[in-house]
Amino acid sequence: MITKMFMVGKLLTNCYVAACPKTLQAIIIDPGFDSRREAEEIFNFIKENSLTPRFIVNTHGHPDHICGNGIVKEKFGIPILIHENDAQMLEEPGRKFAAKFGFNVITLPADALLHDGNTIKVGETTLKVMHTPGHSPGSICLIGDKEVFTGDTLFAGSIGRVDLPQSSESDMKHSLKKLANLPGYFTVYPGHGPTTTIEEEKQTNPFLLNWL
Repeated sequence: MITKMFMVGKLLTNCYVAACPKTLQAIIIDPGFDSRREAEEIFNFIKENSLTPRFIVNTHGHPDHICGNGIVKEKFGIPILIHENDAQMLEEPGRKFAAKFGFNVITLPADALLHDGNTIKVGETTLKVMHTPGHSPGSICLIGDKEVFTGDTLFAGSIGRVDLPQSSESDMKHSLKKLANLPGYFTVYPGHGPTTTIEEEKQTNPFLLNWL
């Protein structure tokens, strides 16, 4: 896949544009930007590379991953996808939660709900949905041929918080075990911080070392 990472928003969220190299169809993962300036940087990349966005995909419903949904949908008119267990975060409950943390969420309700095992087809490229609750009930990872977008489930050297409302340490442990079963050469594109690999995390990540 063609993958471009943009660090956006007050919590330095990784927003990804991922595209099929043959058809140039693309998805926008976690548009957590909170300014039009950040949005335009992403839109310019899409235009300069002749990409055609097909979907907005949220790896989970926390405000730093969804607050730019509405700006992207206004620009491209494409559907918003999120796991069913986090769908309420795109509606009034999510806006109230976001306000507590100082976020102005610009989003609309989901156009389609994702479930474990679903596939998202982007041109000739397919991403498989893996439900990985723990950080939130509806957290997902997106699995490609040689890469996985892990949202706030797995970071380089760490994991997403499990002390937030509706987080679960036991669910996180189970989700990390599922990720650890992926091939070691898979590139990990996390929701925050630098990229890594599954093998690197299995060898060095203290949470994986202690919990698996």
